[in-house]
Amino acid sequence: MRDIVFFDLETQRSFSDVGGASNKDKMGMSVGVTYSTKLDEYRIYGEADADALVNQLIRADLVVGYNHIYFDYPVLQGYTIYDLAEQTVNLDMLLEVEKELGHRLKLDALASASLGSGKSADGLDALRWWQQYKKTGDHSWVMKIAEYCAFDVKVTKCVYEYGVEHGFLKYEDKQGQIQEVKTDWA
Repeated sequence: MRDIVFFDLETQRSFSDVGGASNKDKMGMSVGVTYSTKLDEYRIYGEADADALVNQLIRADLVVGYNHIYFDYPVLQGYTIYDLAEQTVNLDMLLEVEKELGHRLKLDALASASLGSGKSADGLDALRWWQQYKKTGDHSWVMKIAEYCAFDVKVTKCVYEYGVEHGFLKYEDKQGQIQEVKTDWA
């Protein structure tokens, strides 16, 4: 059976905390989450488990994410000597949609129009939760990040499956009209 691994991570620090987007490897991972089609399970990784996360991604037949090539991988790069973008087989849905449309869309925009529901929070919430965890030591804040990140992975998986099944994704354009973007992922 082919192992498709859906992947997302949240960070400990923002771009401004690390001196800009060119320093993603200094942002630190707070939580990473995967869903494996072969294992039929979600896995949650803390910073101490970054090696196990990297190993799962490298072993996957396909890694599916949303902006994982230019964001998640560079963050994770701070924990490994592997060149993740080169040593994995990837479908970055953001890059594929951008190729078709000539501009970027948020995952939430595709999920809302295609699936009828979007994300549960955003990365800035996850950063605030991490700061609360660092301040209080209360692990319930890390669990909130894990839950949010796992939901993002589920949304990523559902958007991917919709694109495979239908050959397109829906989104709302600037005039509020529902449009379609072709997906050739089957």
